[in-house]
Amino acid sequence: MTKSLRDWQLNCIDLALKHFIVTPHFFCQATPGAGKTRMAAELASRLLDQEKIDLVLCFAPSCQVVEGFRSTFADILGRRLDGKIGAVGAALTYQAMEHRDEGFWQLLDDYRVLVVFDEIHHCAGHDPLFSNAWGHQILHRIQDRAAFTLALSGTPWRSDDRAIALARYSTPEGHLICDYRYGLKEAIADGVCRSPRIILLDNEKVKLTEELGPDKTVRLFPSIAKLLGESPVTYEELLRHDEVIDHLLDLACSKLDELRQIKPDAAGLVVATDIEHAQQIAQALSARGEGCHIVTNKIPDAQQVINAFRQGACRWIVAIGMISEGTDIPRLQVCCHLSRIRTELHYRQVLGRVLRRTGELDERAWFFMLAEQALRGFAERIANDLPDDLAVLSAIQIHTLNPEKKRGVMGTAGNIKEIDGEFEIDTGQPTGSGAATVISLPGFATESSYQVSFSQHYREQLLACF
Repeated sequence: MTKSLRDWQLNCIDLALKHFIVTPHFFCQATPGAGKTRMAAELASRLLDQEKIDLVLCFAPSCQVVEGFRSTFADILGRRLDGKIGAVGAALTYQAMEHRDEGFWQLLDDYRVLVVFDEIHHCAGHDPLFSNAWGHQILHRIQDRAAFTLALSGTPWRSDDRAIALARYSTPEGHLICDYRYGLKEAIADGVCRSPRIILLDNEKVKLTEELGPDKTVRLFPSIAKLLGESPVTYEELLRHDEVIDHLLDLACSKLDELRQIKPDAAGLVVATDIEHAQQIAQALSARGEGCHIVTNKIPDAQQVINAFRQGACRWIVAIGMISEGTDIPRLQVCCHLSRIRTELHYRQVLGRVLRRTGELDERAWFFMLAEQALRGFAERIANDLPDDLAVLSAIQIHTLNPEKKRGVMGTAGNIKEIDGEFEIDTGQPTGSGAATVISLPGFATESSYQVSFSQHYREQLLACF
């Protein structure tokens, strides 16, 4: 097994073993798709062989990732990680930590335990005041009791300003300190990850027709960014516009056809906003003769659907929050980003789903999205693996921590709700679906509505990274 390890994995393991002689906590940042789970399993194997640990506990943000850990560790260690009699340990979700009894946590006192945290950025906590539920469990239950900890992240920052649990920050700058870092640029150069090709879809003549009683006004906008910045139209409304969906899918399906001539099992991912949106996208794919799976956290057998797609020949999978992070489907090579979530953390995690290479014939990944201002900025920053302004722990004043009101994307004030470390912004504006969307705007004495239509003057901008 060891002979097939990548150079970065070998280097990271050697450094971690030396690091553990001095301090029990090790933080590894490696770009999505680089093979962090395999590295963690090999490190656990070394520690077991050296008789430095007795058990292994792994925590991850989702059931899908937990299953991946159990499988990989079982392959490497030759022992189960299912928590049953005879197992070398257990793999659980972060959510499950809150439901373990004292007998479970007593293991950390009775045995020498390596605890592995996947995508540790979901866990906020340097002190109880600013911890989230998962970070609090790490502080209270694990930090001072584990023999060793290994914190893993592909995108080690949070959408808020809270510190990541078990992370260290420089003083006084507040920069995140990684004990080992393997960036996207290095991963592409080593042939570990694909080089991303990001396509931004724009339109040079977007027409907005507004009706206020008997009056009608028509305005033309030279870009999608101008439309969103200077009209009542919201980003989510555009994501549901049939013409936008059709044009993005046309581009993505065409690219997938091209890729499958070289790599017959290549597949595509569409990240949708909600179940209704996913069904709208699936219908559009079906109209093109494309087969697809839909997977959401509402489906009882979601993991089985993902496994069937991973091993099958179906061309497309439409997902809502299920395949944004940690889920390994190497044949994914094309992605359409149609999620309403616009944070750099989420953006990079979604991009990471199509970066994992499987051979010499799949050196590029293709990522399609609208030319929205925030997303464009994220795309332009991909070359900077760890943006300093996102990896900095900022000083937080208690009186400013009001989760109900914050400044949203593009300066829109709204309510913010945290879901698994991500912030979903509710602007209070109406949403709609379908081509030539008609929406009634609240707050007017006379009913107001508007329609959006696109010209044939589409343009695509290609951002080639590395």
